[in-house]
Amino acid sequence: MLPESIPTVTVRGRFLSPDGRPLSGSVTFRAPAQITFPDADVILGGPVVAQLDAQGQISATLPATDAPSMDPSGWSYTVAEQLAGIPTGRSYNVLLPAEQPLVDLADIAPTDPSKPNYIPVVGPEGPQGKTGASAYEVAVAGGFSGTPADWLASLVGPRGTTGSTGAQGLQGVPGKDGKDGAPGPAGAPGLVQSVNGKSTASITLAPADVGALAAAAAGAANGVATLGADGKVPAAQLPTSSGGGAVASVNGKTGTVVLTAADVGALDQSAADARYVQPSGIPVQSVAGKTGAVSLVAGDVGAEAAGTAVLLTGTQTVTGSKTFSSVPSSSVAPTADNHLARKSYVDALGGGEWLPTDHGLLTWAFDPALGQSTALYPGSGPIRVTAVVLRTPATINRIVWFATGYAGGLTTGSWAAIYNSTGARVAATGDMSTATYEPAEVHTAGGATINSPLTAAYSAAAGVYYVAWRLQYNTTTSDGPMLLASESGAGAPPNFFGYTAVRRFGVYSTGAASAPASIALASLENGANRFWAALA
Repeated sequence: MLPESIPTVTVRGRFLSPDGRPLSGSVTFRAPAQITFPDADVILGGPVVAQLDAQGQISATLPATDAPSMDPSGWSYTVAEQLAGIPTGRSYNVLLPAEQPLVDLADIAPTDPSKPNYIPVVGPEGPQGKTGASAYEVAVAGGFSGTPADWLASLVGPRGTTGSTGAQGLQGVPGKDGKDGAPGPAGAPGLVQSVNGKSTASITLAPADVGALAAAAAGAANGVATLGADGKVPAAQLPTSSGGGAVASVNGKTGTVVLTAADVGALDQSAADARYVQPSGIPVQSVAGKTGAVSLVAGDVGAEAAGTAVLLTGTQTVTGSKTFSSVPSSSVAPTADNHLARKSYVDALGGGEWLPTDHGLLTWAFDPALGQSTALYPGSGPIRVTAVVLRTPATINRIVWFATGYAGGLTTGSWAAIYNSTGARVAATGDMSTATYEPAEVHTAGGATINSPLTAAYSAAAGVYYVAWRLQYNTTTSDGPMLLASESGAGAPPNFFGYTAVRRFGVYSTGAASAPASIALASLENGANRFWAALA
């Protein structure tokens, strides 16, 4: 209920079909999204939906559109009619001033398309204004000094000459018929419009109209039975039987009959107990909590069903993927290709070789201890490429090199990236001329490991990957890093080994300002340098 300080207007309406039947549906009154009433400390929002009742009527009490201190002001309600059987409902706007506290939609809703969309509600007639001064009084006030007759005469000029008679005009066409009058007032509320689907002036209902049987069907053939004074169906209305419709005796007994086991040829409780073993004479009462015809399964006795558990001894085949919560161990060395191997067995086969993981790396191009002592400049501009092998899946976070010296100062156009075995780029660093991605300077004797982080970690599958990089620096002052390389004495050392198409080292003489989306592995040039690179 709205606070009393907010003036309201009650809007009513009734909707009928042309034959007088009530319509169903709703009428929606929609104001601006939110209306604030500071004096009442209330904010109103949302539409008001009035559902048509069984008589096709609606009633809604709404805030007046001219309520004082209302924000916003100067708005109107949008009325939308949604009535069953009328495909396109009307929509129009109305003003509901507080002067008219009760309004009927039939008085204000537009039915003529030529009427304006905004329909104001006319308030009561105001008081009559004062009578204005006459024209003569106005003339005197303006300086006229004659009598009223003189004033009237001054308004009439001399008669002119009589003009000639004009030609007979054409008769005009008849005017259009006037508009139909407004609909008559709605009928009185509360009247019954129809009874059980009938709407004639004089309605007569039959038993079938209300789902009932005719009174003549009581006690008649194909009808219904009645009850006597004792509340029972009379014998005359019961089906005919050999006993005349009533039981004469039971097992030779009449009156209030009570039968015993012997009367029906049965054993009494004691005689029956004597013929059967009693529960107290049976040692086992239940099996695993079950009685009756017991059939146990492995779970009933805390066991695993056959084929669902791993045997401690004997031969067994275990199928499907298995996940161990702890590392399985074995003291037996593998003897076939499909046998699992112990770590100690694998370590023993590795001998004294150093592996990338021994240095905190995922993979490398070769053992860096085998590189030549004098590092090489990669050159400012060309793209250098080194292939690496990832034996197991791993997450890569950075690209690694080894520099014997580096004074910093890479310029824009310096980058590094990782490409898969097809030459497609899978990860890259950012601009290596920026502080985030440029490798640290190296001024220590013997050099140091340097790296550049990827823009995002890359989850790599096992396989061959190509590390490519391009460094832009001042070649005059040799500001670029001196990178570790393997023996590179020949002008074009061999980079193909065995019978695969993998080129382990190479160069693209023509550079690129940023890491290309792919590289053409078939176009990779041998070059004269084999630079060391690794992934971490």
